[in-house]
Amino acid sequence: MVQDLPELPAEAFAKPDRSPDPLFYAQPRLVTHIDAAAIAAVTDLYRAVVPPGGVVLDLMSSWISHLPDEVAYARVIGQGLNAAELAANPRLTRHFMQDLNAQPQLPLDTASVDAALICVSVQYLQRPVDVLSEVARVLRPGAPVVISFSNRCFPTKAVAIWSALDGTGHAQLVQLYLQRAGFARIEARILKPEGDAGDPLTAVLGWTATA
Repeated sequence: MVQDLPELPAEAFAKPDRSPDPLFYAQPRLVTHIDAAAIAAVTDLYRAVVPPGGVVLDLMSSWISHLPDEVAYARVIGQGLNAAELAANPRLTRHFMQDLNAQPQLPLDTASVDAALICVSVQYLQRPVDVLSEVARVLRPGAPVVISFSNRCFPTKAVAIWSALDGTGHAQLVQLYLQRAGFARIEARILKPEGDAGDPLTAVLGWTATA
């Protein structure tokens, strides 16, 4: 982590709760972590960016992926930490359990995925550049990763640097992660501004280099 992001403090990726993440997520939570309007904004973004008929990787997934119901995909591969939540997700055609903070390497072939998603979970990554470098590896040339986030989280499991920043700082931090992971093009989009009713929502997108 320090080698990837040497400008950040040594404890930037420490968590108040330092117990293994799988223990925290052992009990299923079949709830949504953002409100209906924020979910609709995520779905609209996926509708615009994620290619229909493609292979989609939903990282840090749960029982719902927020993909548009009317769009069909070749495969939707989910990764998470709770088997019951992943099994309950109707969009997943395959899923696997993996703690990305302990093991960031993904069990997927290089250039085998058409889009990757991380929804309201990036704040829990302790090795974000390692994980996103793996995402870049498995994405096809020119394919996107969509990282969306709000101001809501499990505070004991969010990394210290995330808890210390505001919404603008979160967007800048995620852009830095993607830059260090080697994404060719990076763009931040405010989907629901802070100050509006309900949950704010921002997305940072990265695209791999075209062939």
